[in-house]
Amino acid sequence: MQPEVFVDIVRSALGLVAVLVSASILPSLIVGLSVSVFQAATSINEQTLSFLPRLIVTILGIIWGAHWGLNKIIEFFMELVHQIPSVIG
Repeated sequence: MQPEVFVDIVRSALGLVAVLVSASILPSLIVGLSVSVFQAATSINEQTLSFLPRLIVTILGIIWGAHWGLNKIIEFFMELVHQIPSVIG
């Protein structure tokens, strides 16, 4: 049992988490930035104007990317199952 195997597993798990989170956060970030620029240009200071579009885009991003994200998680799990012999022996 070598420590490098565990380091590789943790590194790939953190990479997967970063990819899955960024798939739903980046569209929300882009919409939030564009709404903020619009608010600054028009001097509209409405809280719901900045919150609601980000919420809708985040939910749509999660719905749109759920199948892809689940496939990524299943692939990672299958990779972990295939690595069990190298972890044990």
